[in-house]
Amino acid sequence: MRKQLFFIFCLLTCYSLQATAQNYNDKQNMAVVTDQEPFYPKGDAELYKLVMNSVKYSDEAKQKYIEGTVTLSFDVSADSTIGNTQIISGLCCGINEEVQRVVKSIKFAPAVQNGVKMRMNIMMDFPIKAH
Repeated sequence: MRKQLFFIFCLLTCYSLQATAQNYNDKQNMAVVTDQEPFYPKGDAELYKLVMNSVKYSDEAKQKYIEGTVTLSFDVSADSTIGNTQIISGLCCGINEEVQRVVKSIKFAPAVQNGVKMRMNIMMDFPIKAH
């Protein structure tokens, strides 16, 4: 009986140590609390409309009637500029680069934490219709 209790105690101790180590060493698991997330001041609908109308589609994309979404990850800096853009998933025919170009030119409201503007990474899906 004692051996079984000792064994269960050891398992629980190992499990709790492992869970604690994962929570504190995993940078992706840290909770960041902000007063305000980055956002486009005119709203998401206007942002999507702006991107769809500003992207210059190649002749190939127009001929193929390319439709879908481009998932873009980017940083919104404290001064509202966009940087560090990365395509997470995209489309063909130069559309990814065009979406990056357009998004880089847009000003977002930055994230605010404890009353201080800060840089924050966000990920967004942009709908595309090359017709």
